[in-house]
Amino acid sequence: MASVNKLAILTRTLSSAAAQQTVKPPVQVFGLEGRYATALYSAASKLSQLDQVEKDLTALQATIRADKKLREYVTSPIINKKVMSTALKEASEKLRFAPATANLLGLLADNGRLKKLDTVINAYKTIMAAHRGEVVCEVVTAKPLDAAQSKQLEGALKSFLKGNQSLKITSRVDPSIIGGLIVSIGDKYVDMSIASKVKLYTDVIQSAA
Repeated sequence: MASVNKLAILTRTLSSAAAQQTVKPPVQVFGLEGRYATALYSAASKLSQLDQVEKDLTALQATIRADKKLREYVTSPIINKKVMSTALKEASEKLRFAPATANLLGLLADNGRLKKLDTVINAYKTIMAAHRGEVVCEVVTAKPLDAAQSKQLEGALKSFLKGNQSLKITSRVDPSIIGGLIVSIGDKYVDMSIASKVKLYTDVIQSAA
């Protein structure tokens, strides 16, 4: 409950119009990262900083992914939360990040959630894509799809689109799913992997034993 209350700070402290109704995102994103991203979207929307926040976070994500030492430093459980929070806020000022971006980083540090930064950024990107009328889709396969398979899958996924929406597909290879594919499109998630079927059958066998 305490973490939920702290999360509300992201919306409340960033807007002088605190009494305004929370701005709902155009698509629902789930999990802890979804709650942070949704609060950030609401705060940034009230401050007219949606695009700037996305630009800040995209640049920050690329930097952290490319710099192993920085990534380890930011996610280190050893460094004091208050020290990390202060350092990130100061860095945000030097980099001229939007106030909403700076507050997110400080809040994640205060709550010991910086390990979630990458997924929070991805969740915010999903919301912003929906804001622009794009439908983000991630396809996970055990091995890369060939051109014919990709074209066939894209055609099937387009059936989920409405009106002037456009499809934005990202592909990722994960051998651990063995075969089949996992698709997340907008707020929908479909697991058609062989790994999930094996687990299902294993659970059934174990429950019958």
